[in-house]
Amino acid sequence: MNTQMNTQMNTQMNTQMNTQMNIGIVACGAIATHIESVAKNHNLDITIYPLPPLLHNHPEKIAGEVDQLLNEIQEKHSKCAVAYADCGTYGALDLVLERHNVPRLSGNHCYDVFAGKAMVEDLLAENAGTYFLTDYLVKSFHRSVIVELGLDRRPELRDDYFKNYSKVIWLAQSPTQELESAARAAAELLKLPLEITQVGETGLADQILKLVAG
Repeated sequence: MNTQMNTQMNTQMNTQMNTQMNIGIVACGAIATHIESVAKNHNLDITIYPLPPLLHNHPEKIAGEVDQLLNEIQEKHSKCAVAYADCGTYGALDLVLERHNVPRLSGNHCYDVFAGKAMVEDLLAENAGTYFLTDYLVKSFHRSVIVELGLDRRPELRDDYFKNYSKVIWLAQSPTQELESAARAAAELLKLPLEITQVGETGLADQILKLVAG
């Protein structure tokens, strides 16, 4: 009986130790699948905690949601990190992460993460009226943009929302013919020309590896 109990206790302790050695990453749901791909390709021992992608439409809520989730998971892991850039929080996210002593992805938004801050700055310097798409935004364009902005009910508002944009650039991570068709449909709906720049997942992978290495 004692041997069986000791075996069970050792199994529980080993499970706890393995979980604690695992790195917890609070992630924007819009890039969670890309992080899973990076983890698989680089054999990373991480647990991903995705937050709803639509938080990006309410960036004032991101810091609070990240704070709450870190409070729930931080003791379960030897280390935690956050797979968000600033993402429109204007420093509020950094204040939360400073309190938790947790790093995040660098950059102002996911476009910086995928394409590199220098490339995004150059593209905006060339044309400040650039509207960026990622693979996630291409896939979810109707829900994330059309429905969220109410354009499914009031399509005439398109001109008010997008009057200052002059083109769309799809920063493609894993382009397919299906995604390209969806990107072109999104650009046509916005009545803007589409450019495609393939950026892959290298930028995200480099940043995730840095977060894990710490």
